[in-house]
Amino acid sequence: MSSGEMMERGRYLTFTMGEEGFGLEVAHVREIMELTRITEVPGAPVFMRGVINLRGNVVPVIDLGVKLGITGRGRTVDTCIIVVEVPFEGENTVMGAVVDSVQEVVEFGDDEIEATPKIGTGIKKDLIKGIGKRQGGFIMILDARVFSAEELVIVDAGGRAAGEG
Repeated sequence: MSSGEMMERGRYLTFTMGEEGFGLEVAHVREIMELTRITEVPGAPVFMRGVINLRGNVVPVIDLGVKLGITGRGRTVDTCIIVVEVPFEGENTVMGAVVDSVQEVVEFGDDEIEATPKIGTGIKKDLIKGIGKRQGGFIMILDARVFSAEELVIVDAGGRAAGEG
């Protein structure tokens, strides 16, 4: 990088699952809400908790800990849903993710994010963009593909799974 170029800095919402810290680009986050009633969807993947009613819209909700293979702390007063908007088939799809707790928004420069190690994370490498160093610990920066709508039962506005009559 030449001295005339600015170091790009990204903003990330940090949250926890179990004892691990994670980050997601703020640009994908729509809101953070308290854990609410989640309606189960029969036949959905094990990591899909179900759907919620978000201001009249049906929004699928995943358990991010289950999807990543991390044992969470169980439901506490800090457990919440991060509502995200991610691209899918040329459109933005809204979905929620249950996490143990939300921490803060932090900035990382490109020089503060290291490549994902080839071994030792236990999480599919393509779901992690890198690892940020923060206050003596690490924040795993998730790729938005962790919210892959292709793996979910997509629910339309009528509450039916995609493809149902």
